[in-house]
Amino acid sequence: MARPEQQLQVLSALDAAKTQWYHFTAIVVAGMGFFTDAYDLFCISLVTKLLGRIYYSDPASPDPGTLPPNVAAAVNGVALCGTLAGQLFFGWLGDRLGRKSVYGMTLLLMVVCSLASGLSFGHTPTSVMATLCYFRFWLGFGIGGDYPLSATIMSEYANKKTRGAFIAAVFAMQGFGILAGGIVTLAISAAFRRAFPAPAYQVDAAASTVPQADYVWRIILMLGAAPAILTYYWRMKMPETARYTALVAKNAKQAASDMSRVLQVEIEAESEKLEEITRNKGYGLFSSRFARRHGRHLLGTAATWFLVDVAYYSQNLFQKDIFTSIHWIPKARTMSALEEVFRISRAQTLIALCGTVPGYWFTVFLIDVLGRFAIQLLGFAMMAVFMLGLAIPYHHWTTPGNHVGFAVMYGFTFFFANFGPNATTFIVPAEIFPARLRSTCHGISAAAGKAGAIIGAFGFLYAAQSRDKAHVDAGYKPGIGVRNALFVLAACNLLGFLFTFLVPESKGKSLEEMSGEADDEEASGDGAKAVRPSGVEMV
Repeated sequence: MARPEQQLQVLSALDAAKTQWYHFTAIVVAGMGFFTDAYDLFCISLVTKLLGRIYYSDPASPDPGTLPPNVAAAVNGVALCGTLAGQLFFGWLGDRLGRKSVYGMTLLLMVVCSLASGLSFGHTPTSVMATLCYFRFWLGFGIGGDYPLSATIMSEYANKKTRGAFIAAVFAMQGFGILAGGIVTLAISAAFRRAFPAPAYQVDAAASTVPQADYVWRIILMLGAAPAILTYYWRMKMPETARYTALVAKNAKQAASDMSRVLQVEIEAESEKLEEITRNKGYGLFSSRFARRHGRHLLGTAATWFLVDVAYYSQNLFQKDIFTSIHWIPKARTMSALEEVFRISRAQTLIALCGTVPGYWFTVFLIDVLGRFAIQLLGFAMMAVFMLGLAIPYHHWTTPGNHVGFAVMYGFTFFFANFGPNATTFIVPAEIFPARLRSTCHGISAAAGKAGAIIGAFGFLYAAQSRDKAHVDAGYKPGIGVRNALFVLAACNLLGFLFTFLVPESKGKSLEEMSGEADDEEASGDGAKAVRPSGVEMV
């Protein structure tokens, strides 16, 4: 355990600080990045059906056009691939150049690529999809950098009493981003549908997709740049975190000066104490000392994030397919193109409003009461229970009259994802690793999560296809069906429950206590023991 006299005054002042205006400023500035992230990553799922109708329709076919399997997988998944790469790269860069230095780069990349995605050009469907995928990859690359940087900045600014709530509040903006994606799509599709009425596909195939529909998806994607533009100035005004300046850059005077302005108190620089604290603590990510002390923790944070994202992104990116399979959204041929977009966005907005957003804020209010460990275990367990509740009586849910019950159960899986591992897997990696490796380790954990998201996005697309060839979407092969896919996702949640036991509880402890940066045993190279709230060593 860290002795109080070993802690720098500037870090003690941050840990003990009462909740102040700068805390809320940091939450909003970092959180708007996540608002943008969620909007950009999830709004694509709302317009993929429209893209299929615009660019891949055959008026002679009895059903509207859909994106070919390889194109659908690329459009849905390419931003996730970019995000994975961005998490690793910017996570590493954040520990090398500083959090603030890299923070502006990610936001500018997001703004430019959001606008460019909506301007995707070409004379053929292939060229439009190729340029869209190109810009969405780099959009994802910028989004990826926001994960480790936002989490690390908020954890290093927060006090130890309410740190979990502050980091969770940043992440909770993701829920509002998803909700905003649904509302914006709902509003734009409704406006265009009113201005340019069109018959259903089965009435007039050619007229069911009006030429102006091509503007709808472009406007929706480009609006993702708006919150990022509004945030840029404030991000650039934030000082570098004191923990990076002191413990990594080893500039005690600058750290004290920056935080004196932020906290509005006089803080002593303590250069000699900083030199003593940081002596012999320069081990790297691939050293045996890191493996002994934090290797198990990194495995735990990476594995749990991977497993929750397999389930979370499978459901979120393909809500429209699940809603169609239970007949909550009518058959595509019975609607015009803009009506289909309207109905898909209405369904997703309802799920976000009732299940997704409340779950995030339950985490904000309870994480510093219940702790990360308990909330993550509860979330994984309840997600597994509700997915089994959907899968076992799946035929019952697909019969007329039971669709509302399915939607309620489905909403509860999102509630317990967000009041559970989807939030805690973001929070914990920003708390338990040393300052010099904090952003890198968070980036590695987040990248493992995005690998799970990619598996969910690509795998579920194929796996959820019906086993009956007569009901398989055009261009696909028979899969295991939605019911069996839900069984697989439930198994992922049970594995996540088990891997949670590798992750330590960080409630009420300083970052230096969790990372061992102020411990004598850290200097001697001994491994730290992770302790659950009960005091029992976690193995």
